Order: sequence, then C-alpha cells, then structure tokens
Amino acid sequence: MTAIQAIYVRGHEERPDPKFHIVYRIEIQAHVRSWQMWRRYSEFVELHTELTKSISPPPAPLPPKHALAVLRGPFKDTSGIIEERRAGLEKYLRAIISAKDDKWRESDAFRQFLSVPIGRHGTMPEGSTSKQFSSSSWLDEHLELQAKIRDIRADIIKRDALSDRGEVSASHTVNVQAKKKLAETLSRVRTLTQGLQELGMAAMAEGELQRRTDMVARLQDDCEKLGKMVTVTRQSRSATASPAQGAPATPESNRAALLGKPVTRVFGPQETNVTRPLDNQGLVQLQKTQMEQQDGHLVTLTSILQRQRHLGEAIGAELALHNELLDELNSDVDHVGGKLVSAKKQLNRLG
Repeated sequence: MTAIQAIYVRGHEERPDPKFHIVYRIEIQAHVRSWQMWRRYSEFVELHTELTKSISPPPAPLPPKHALAVLRGPFKDTSGIIEERRAGLEKYLRAIISAKDDKWRESDAFRQFLSVPIGRHGTMPEGSTSKQFSSSSWLDEHLELQAKIRDIRADIIKRDALSDRGEVSASHTVNVQAKKKLAETLSRVRTLTQGLQELGMAAMAEGELQRRTDMVARLQDDCEKLGKMVTVTRQSRSATASPAQGAPATPESNRAALLGKPVTRVFGPQETNVTRPLDNQGLVQLQKTQMEQQDGHLVTLTSILQRQRHLGEAIGAELALHNELLDELNSDVDHVGGKLVSAKKQLNRLG
C-alpha cells in the first residue's frame, strides 16, 4: 500500500441531490503524490462496520450520529454539530493510519475507501492511472475535470491576448502549459471512463449509467475541441505588420491599399482565427472533423429525444389510468348521491 504521510478532513459541502446530505473533503498526502475525495458520513459508517466485521473494532470510535435533516430549519444552526463531526472523522482516520498494528490500514476496505492507487508489491507506480471510484467519488472527479477544462480555456484566451500584444515568448509558454494540462485531463478522462465501466458492472441503474455516459462524452468533446485550439496559435499583430513596414511596396500591397481590403483566400462568407492559418488540406481535415463532431452530437441528441419520448409515453399512460380512476370515482359518487336522495325521501315520508 502507498505510504500515507498525512490525512486531513478539511471542510464540507451540502448537496441537495438525490436528497439533502453533507459530504466531507478528505485530503491524503503520500510520498509520491497527494489526492482528495469526498465522502458521506454513511460511507464512514459502512467502512467502520466492514472493518469491525472482517478484522476487529478500529482503534478509535466514530463520532455519534445526529439527525441533521431533522435539526435543520430556518432558525436552527447545525454548524457546531458539523464541525464536531468533521473533527471526529479526522481523528478516526488518523488513529487507523498511526496505529502500530497495520491490519486496518492494509485492509482492502480501507484502501478502497481512500481510493489508494495500488501497483506491484503494494506500491504506487509512477505515472499510474489506476483508480477505483465509488458513485460519489466518480461525480467529484467529474466536477474536478470540468474545472480543469475551464482552466485550459482560460489559458488559451490568455495565450491569444499575449499574442495580440506581440509577446510571443510568453504566449508560447502559456500554450505549452495548456497542452500539459490537456494531456493530464485526457488521461483522467480515460480513467473516469474505465471507472464508469466498473460501476456499470456493479449493477448501477441503467438510466444513471446512460446519464453518466453522456457526461463523459461531453468531456471528451470538450477535450477534442481544446486539442484543436492549442495546436492552432494565433499570429501576433506585430509579426504580421513588421514585413510590411521594412519591405518596399509590392503590386499586391498597392492593390490591397487601393481596394481597401487585404487580398486573402476566399473561404465562405468570412474567415476566422481558426481557418486563417490553415492550408487547403487543413481546411478539408477541419471540415471533416467538424462534421464528425456534428454527427456525434446528433447521435447523442437522438438518444436523449428517444428517452424523452419514452418518458412522455409513460406519463401519458399514467395520466390515462388516473383519468379512468377519476371516472370510476365520479360514477361512484353519483351512485352514492342517488342513494342518499332516496334515503332522504324515505325519511321525509316516515317523518
């Protein structure tokens, strides 16, 4: 097992789906790398139960369970209870890590709980991407990858701004950083895809599996678009303007000055920053890539529309059943009303 040097439970988040719950952020520091994950209190309870059943009670107890959902309200403050539980969970994990007996921290349940990478002879190989996900940790990883993609887009915008100002060296440095981040993101997306396949084999609901498959597909599309963007660098304005300043006027430049517009290749109504540096072969390849992306989006849209149609048909059948039940109820009410009228008439005759 990877030698863990330190472990912390830092902070928490309130999440409304599928119902209100609180997750705690666990940070692990090892010799080679550091990582983090989010865990619910119920997952701590499952770990404690498994360790107690398979080995023996861990060296520290879990903090007591509170009915946070019941205690919450407009005038209820649960921050103290949450902080007390966070400190107790951190103490619980540290007791297992620092115990003289390693039977708890070397168990499969504890390694899976912390998502510890495992390689040959129990060590983590350099560059390893093997990772086991739970349902909640998979969603956490997806959120982190979305943040990574936003960071890469910000780097590309910064690169283009530096290029426009003529800072070629700084623009190149930012572009290299964006490429490194994109390579890391692609590796993590592949790991996320493998994790989803494992979760699918673990009897995940079909609808949830399809939803997460669509989420991965969107990540892959974003990475593919970013890959094209980082390979096409914008030419700086100073670089394009300098030859015209030092060179004598040519017939083409005179013609451009007379016409009031540059002489460029005609490509549709207007060229863009993406198409301008490409030759004919590059334009054909770009068109093919965009058509393939559109085909992929259409396939995804078709599957979504099919699911919406099935949902609509199911809702329609349910409404039809409810209408039949309401018609039966209406007829029963009329029947009972008729009996009440006849009974009232009989009472009037007796009176």
